[in-house]
Amino acid sequence: MAAHKATDVANWFIGKFAESGDVVTHLKVQKLLYYSEAWNQVINGEELFEGQIQAWAHGPVVPEVFHEFKQHGWNPLPMPEEDRIPKFSEETENVLNQVIDTYGELPAKTLENMTHEDEPWIQARGNLEPEERCEAPIPKEEIKTFFEKKYGD
Repeated sequence: MAAHKATDVANWFIGKFAESGDVVTHLKVQKLLYYSEAWNQVINGEELFEGQIQAWAHGPVVPEVFHEFKQHGWNPLPMPEEDRIPKFSEETENVLNQVIDTYGELPAKTLENMTHEDEPWIQARGNLEPEERCEAPIPKEEIKTFFEKKYGD
């Protein structure tokens, strides 16, 4: 069972970027959430956060996080207040740091394009046009299976 809220994981990422003197957009945070969920399932064998990931036009989106940060649009997200940056277990932080090390330097649109090549997103969207609205869930079990095959057990 997932132990964390997706908004907590998002705030952790925002805080990490701010610590290094960098900024992050909502689009990029959404893609980092998708990859962190996948990696945590493969590495730690459990869901990272509660809630759905949906197959939106710009890639996987966690609706709860979208609604939390939508007022910022395409602008950089502000640093969360200190008490909003959660502490996670060593195992979880290890995964989150690996996700930042692997994807953190990539532009948000590159990450979006990468997620558009992943089977779970493609399958959830079905035959929809590229920009067509979609709120179909991407089953977390399918994300796990896809990434296990992609990176090996």
